[in-house]
Amino acid sequence: MSQLRVEKVQELMKQEVSEIILRELKDPRIGFVTVTSVECTGDLREAKIYVSLMGSEQQVKDCWAGLQSSLGFVRREIGKRIRLRFTPELSFVIDKSLDYSAHIQELLLKIEAEDKAKHAAASAVKSAADAEHSEKEEH
Repeated sequence: MSQLRVEKVQELMKQEVSEIILRELKDPRIGFVTVTSVECTGDLREAKIYVSLMGSEQQVKDCWAGLQSSLGFVRREIGKRIRLRFTPELSFVIDKSLDYSAHIQELLLKIEAEDKAKHAAASAVKSAADAEHSEKEEH
């Protein structure tokens, strides 16, 4: 099957699944969920839906359980909304890339703060040495 068609279907599925999770699912366990991407096989028989879950550890566990229990409903809705010969078998996968990027950002900010502290300490030592040097010249 054409790779371009697969990519179009993946993008359409991403939009539709996001819409279904946001508007259609009534499960109170499902909280802040972001659909980050969808990967389909070349024959469009299977699709992995990558989701990012936010909240405390317990909220993430509850949300994950809610998403797993709603797989059949989401698949049926996808079948109604997207005209394909076969509705793909869906599976949710937790996407850790947002957590990873937040961790990297945190590390970069920490390094920047340490660098500023080193610069401040170095300039303080330099100004003290300059003051001492100028004091010796006066005598």
